[in-house]
Amino acid sequence: MEFKLYEIEMKDLVTGDKKSLKVYAQTKGDVISYAEKEMLKDSKWEHYVASSIRIINDLTFINETNTIPHAKTNKYDTIISSQEKENDVVSELYDFMIWGDYDAKIQTLANMTDENWNFHGKTNNLILKNYLRYTAKKLEEENKVITTDNYCLMNTGLFTSYYEPIYIYAEKNTGTSDQEWFFKQFATEYELGNLGITELPERANYFQNPNLLIFDASCKINVHYKHILEDENNIARIPDSIKNAKNLHHIFSGAIEIMKKKVTANYKIAIPQYFNGKIQLLLPLCLVDSDIPDLALVVTKNQSGNFYQGHTCLTMEMAYNNARLIAKPESNWLLP
Repeated sequence: MEFKLYEIEMKDLVTGDKKSLKVYAQTKGDVISYAEKEMLKDSKWEHYVASSIRIINDLTFINETNTIPHAKTNKYDTIISSQEKENDVVSELYDFMIWGDYDAKIQTLANMTDENWNFHGKTNNLILKNYLRYTAKKLEEENKVITTDNYCLMNTGLFTSYYEPIYIYAEKNTGTSDQEWFFKQFATEYELGNLGITELPERANYFQNPNLLIFDASCKINVHYKHILEDENNIARIPDSIKNAKNLHHIFSGAIEIMKKKVTANYKIAIPQYFNGKIQLLLPLCLVDSDIPDLALVVTKNQSGNFYQGHTCLTMEMAYNNARLIAKPESNWLLP
């Protein structure tokens, strides 16, 4: 397979800001995989996802400052090998399946769940789109996508208002496009039964260690203040009324101490999120009003299990997006 130069546009799920990267690779799936690995190295890309990809040309090598270079041959691990790709069921949801009017399909799914998937003032179901994309990746990692000669099934992990599991049902693509499957419908067990389908795929599993889902009040929290108070992306998330306060560090440290007392009294305040393959906890920080959270502190328990690392702070929208991958947050502070 030939190498091509692709331009991939990345979009911030919360702000809508867009950035582009150029990647020298063989397939669109490789482009997305490599670009996402690169973005994980820098916190400024924390909430960007791929929004579009285009081929620039077929040159054999590009050397530009905004290009992610790859080796001229396919013998290197900077690009996923074709053997590895054959074992991937869902390298990228949109490359994997023809959807037609994707927004309309997503709205159908939203209606089936009877859940609010929009942030305040929005109507694009951005929460659901984010959920479905990363759920598909998790299902791929766990080998929980069922494929036959005729159809493909995925468990969305969502339920109808009657608590029926909802599945993605697709049939073999007989057209000329590259996608292997053609989306047919979001289906219940009953509807799949009408098609003679009896084997159903499992949900994605985020609970290998349930202990990580509950805040351990006996553990201290080490906060990365330098990153939270000096990184430009984190600074932008801080409320304007205190952003330039001389005692900003004291405001944060005081809010963290109060938050510790609250979550010690009620462990349910801590909400689990799934990010970058790890279970983390979201803790509310009330910086301006003692009863209204402004940001969510992200903490991860260390391997020995005796303390938490407080990495960064997220806006409420960012936090809800990540938390919803596991379950609908049942809290009075983290709402869409």
